[in-house]
Amino acid sequence: MRVFKSLVLLFLVPVVRGSRVQLKNGGYEDIVIAINPELPEDHNIIRNIQDMVKEASTYLFNATKQRFFFKAVKIIIPLHWPPKPEYLSVKTESYDKADVIVANPFLKYGDDPYTLQYGGCGEKGRYIHFTPNFLLNDTLHNIYGSRAKVFVHEWAHLRWGVFDEYNYDAPFYLSVNSGKKTVEATSCSTDITGKYIVQSCTGNSCTTRECEYDQQTKLYEAGCKFVPEKPQNVPASIMYMQSLSSVVEFCDQSTHNEKATNMQNKMCNYKSTWEVIMNSTDFSNTSAINSSSPPFETSFSLLQTKDRVVCLVLDVSGSMIVYNRINRLYQAAEIFLLQIIEMDSWVGIVTFHSTAQITCNLKQIVTENVRHDLTKCLPTSAGGGTNICAGVYKGFEVIKQKYSNLDGSEIVLLTDGEDRGMNICLTEVKNSGSIIHTIALGPNAVRELEQFSDMTGGLKFYATDTVDSNGLIDTFSGISSGSGNISERSIQLESTAQSVAVKQWMNGTVTVDSTVGKDTFFVVTWDRSTSPPDILLRDPKEKEYRTSNFTVSDLNLQTARLKIAGTAEVGGWLHWIQNNHTESQVISMIVTSRPASLAVPPVTVKAHMNKDTNNFSNPMVIYAEVSQGFLPVLGATVMATVEQETGSAVELRLLDDGSGADIMKNDGIYSKYFTSFKGNGRYNLKVHIQGRNQTVRLGHRQSRALYVPGYIENGDIKMNAPRPEVSDDEIQAKLGSFNRVASGGSFVVKNVPSGGTTDVFPPCKIVDLEAQYEEDKIHLSWTAPGNDLDEGQAERYIIKMSESLLDLRNTFENATSVNTSSLVPNPAGTKESFQFRPENFTIENDTIIYFAIRAVDNASLTSEVSSIAQVALFVTSKECSPAGASNDDAINEDINVLTIVLIVAGCVAALLIAVSITVCILHKKNRRGFDEIRM
Repeated sequence: MRVFKSLVLLFLVPVVRGSRVQLKNGGYEDIVIAINPELPEDHNIIRNIQDMVKEASTYLFNATKQRFFFKAVKIIIPLHWPPKPEYLSVKTESYDKADVIVANPFLKYGDDPYTLQYGGCGEKGRYIHFTPNFLLNDTLHNIYGSRAKVFVHEWAHLRWGVFDEYNYDAPFYLSVNSGKKTVEATSCSTDITGKYIVQSCTGNSCTTRECEYDQQTKLYEAGCKFVPEKPQNVPASIMYMQSLSSVVEFCDQSTHNEKATNMQNKMCNYKSTWEVIMNSTDFSNTSAINSSSPPFETSFSLLQTKDRVVCLVLDVSGSMIVYNRINRLYQAAEIFLLQIIEMDSWVGIVTFHSTAQITCNLKQIVTENVRHDLTKCLPTSAGGGTNICAGVYKGFEVIKQKYSNLDGSEIVLLTDGEDRGMNICLTEVKNSGSIIHTIALGPNAVRELEQFSDMTGGLKFYATDTVDSNGLIDTFSGISSGSGNISERSIQLESTAQSVAVKQWMNGTVTVDSTVGKDTFFVVTWDRSTSPPDILLRDPKEKEYRTSNFTVSDLNLQTARLKIAGTAEVGGWLHWIQNNHTESQVISMIVTSRPASLAVPPVTVKAHMNKDTNNFSNPMVIYAEVSQGFLPVLGATVMATVEQETGSAVELRLLDDGSGADIMKNDGIYSKYFTSFKGNGRYNLKVHIQGRNQTVRLGHRQSRALYVPGYIENGDIKMNAPRPEVSDDEIQAKLGSFNRVASGGSFVVKNVPSGGTTDVFPPCKIVDLEAQYEEDKIHLSWTAPGNDLDEGQAERYIIKMSESLLDLRNTFENATSVNTSSLVPNPAGTKESFQFRPENFTIENDTIIYFAIRAVDNASLTSEVSSIAQVALFVTSKECSPAGASNDDAINEDINVLTIVLIVAGCVAALLIAVSITVCILHKKNRRGFDEIRM
C-alpha cells in the first residue's frame, strides 16, 4: 500500500511537530523541504527548489545586512519516486516535521504561498506551503515576484514570527496629514507609488477605471485595488510587496508605517518587522559577516523515504504490576497493532526489565492475520528491575534484521520506572538515525526519559494511572506515521470512559461522518470483571449489534472489539453499555476509523502545547488545528483536557475567535491559555472536537505572499489575471455532525511553589478593539478578557484616547481618560460594547482619534495596552484625497475654494449696495414729505 499505485490521490496531514533547523555562524542548516507523496515524479520540482533557495540565500543575506543565509537544505523525496544513486535515506527527518512542504492545494483555490502561524509576534511558525504549480509555472513571477523573494517573505513568517504588512480585509485606511484627509493603501512603506483601480471582467474581456469613494466609509469602494508603478526607488518592504524589483529590505523604525491597519501592527504592537527580527534569538546569537555575499553556497541533500519500521520496546519490570499497568499496556498496544499502525509497515516487539528480550522479530503487516500474530507477542506478566538502555539496544537489534542501519526507523519506548543508568546510551541514541517516541507511565517514570525524544525528534507522551482517562490508549492512538499520507491513517473518533455503578448504564452517541467509515472499530474496555458488560450498539439505520457480535481475545479478557464490515453508515451510532459486574468498574468506549474515500480528505485534528517545558509563572497556550485537507474547519466545538501527575484534570474550551490566546479569527486553529498549574512534573493533553448538525465553513490561510493585481509601466496599466476566488458553495463543507479525539502529547512544568500559587496572571491583552463615531458618540467594542488571561472575569477597564497613536502606545497613562464608572466587565469571551460622549477633549473637524483599553483584575494586575482603534471625525462633506494626489489636484482644490470665497464676497457686496440704495431712496422720500408738511 505504500507503493504509489496509478497516481492515487493521497491526502496529507499538515505539519505539527517542531522544526530542527540549526543556526551556525549565520548559516541555517538542516532545513527540511518535503515533497508531498501525492505528487508524481518531476525533477523540475527539485531543480527549482534548489534554484529558489540558492538565490534566496543571497537575497536574505543582503536583506538582513549580511547576517543570515541558507547553508544546508534537505529535500525529502516521496517513496514512490524511482530510487537514484544520489538519493540517501531519511534519518529523523519526515514530512510532518518539515519546514517547507510542496503539495497541491485543496479545492484548488490558488497558488498563494503561505506560512501556518499559530503563535504571536516573534514566535516561530509551523511550516511554509508551496504548491507545485508555484514552483513550476514561471508566469506566476509577475504576480508574486521571484520565488527567491517569496521564500524570504515566508521564511520571515516561519523563523521570526513577523506578519504581513498588507491586509486583504482592510486594504485602505484614512489618514490626516497637515490637516488634509487622505486615503492610503495598507502598506509599508508609504512611499510606494501607484494608482487605485477597479477591474471589471466579462468572460475574457476586462476593463479598468479609477476607484470611487464610498460615502459611508469615506474609503474607496469595494473591489478597489492599489496597482503599483513597476519601476520604484523604494527599498522596503519584503513583508508588503516583495515582487517589486526595488524592494530589498524589511521595513525598519524609520520606514515603518505604524498607521497601516495590518497584522504586523496589530500583532507586534506597531513595531517594524526589522525591529522584531533584531529582537530574535537568531539575531542576538550572530554577528554581521564581513562579506558582500554569503560565505558558503547552499548545499543540498536528497533523502528518500522508505517503508515504516517500528519496534515496540515495552517495560515489564515489577512496578508494571501495580495499578493494573501490564493489562492496560496490553489493551493499548493491542489497539495500536490491530487498528492504528498502517498496512505494509514492519513491526517488532521487545520487552525489558533488568535485561531485554525479543518477543517478536520484524513482521510486515500485509494481512489482518499478521496483526493478530503480533498481538500474541505482547507481554501479560511483569517482574524484575528496569534497564532502559538494554531495551533500546535490543530494539536496534530487531530493526537491523531488515536494514543495515537504523536510519528512518522508529522505536516506541514505554516505561514506568526509574533507571539511573539511562545516560550510558544517550550518545548512541542521538547518533543512531532512529526516531524514539517516549511514553512515561505513572508518576515515577525516569525524569530524563524525554531526552530520547528531544534528541531524535520523536513524540512525547505521558499517561497517568487514572483509568477513566483512557490515557494509555490515547497515547498509542497518537503514534501515526509521519509520512504525510493519511489515505490509510487511523483516525480516532471517540475515546471516553467513566466509572459505572452496578447495573447502571454508560450511554452515548458516536458520529461517523462522510469523510471516514473504512475499517471502523468499536472497542469496549473494562477494568474489573473477566466477562464483558452488556453492550447494545445501534447504527443510523437501526441495525443493532450486541455483546455476542463483539470479539473478546483469550489473551485480553477485558476488551471487546467490533469491526464494521465495509464502510460504516454515516450518522449517529448510539450505544448503551450496562455494568453487570458485582461492583463498580470503569468502562470505556474507543472508536477508530479510516478515510472512506481517496477522493475526499478526512477532517483531521492536531493538538499540542506552545512549548514542551515551562517554568512557572509563565502561561502556556493550548492549540488544536482542525482542518480538511489544507483548509481550516470553522465552527467546531473544541474541548481540551489537561491532566497532571496526580490525576486531577482541567477542562477548557478552545476558541477560534481572534481574542485571548487565539491570534487569528477563523483560521481553524483553536486556542486557549493554560494557567492551572497544580504542581511540578508531567502533564498530558487531550482534545475532543465536535461539529453538530451544521454546515461547517472552510476558511483560507493567513500569512500569505501578496497577490499583486497588476503594474503600471510607462503610464500603461497592465493587470494580472484576477486572483482566483472560491465561491461560498465550494467552501461550505456539508459535513453534518462529526467527532474527533486527539492526543496532544505531554509537557513538563517546573518551579511551581510547593505552598500553592497566588494570582500572578493579569487579564490578557485585548486584540480586537474597534471604534465607530455615530451621532456625536463614540462606540467601542471588543472581546472581554478574563481575570487570569482569557479565563474568568476582569474587575474593571481603563480606556484612554489621544490624537497620537504612538503616544497612546508608549505613554498610555498620560493620555486622556474616558469615564468608565458605569462599565462592568463581562466574563471572558463575551462581546463587550460601550458608548460615550468625549469629555475633557476638544474634537475638531478632520481629526483622527485613537483609543486603547487595559483590563484590571481583582488583584490589581493590569493587562497590556490593547490593539489601538481609531475613528475619523469628518463633519464636512468634501471628498478625501488619495495618498500621493498630484499638485494639480491640490491647486485645483485651492482654486475652487478661492472661487467660492470670491462668489460669496461678491454676493455680500451686492447685497450691501442694494440695501444702501434702498435706504437712500426711502430717506429722500421721507425728506420730501417732511418739507411739504412744513410749507
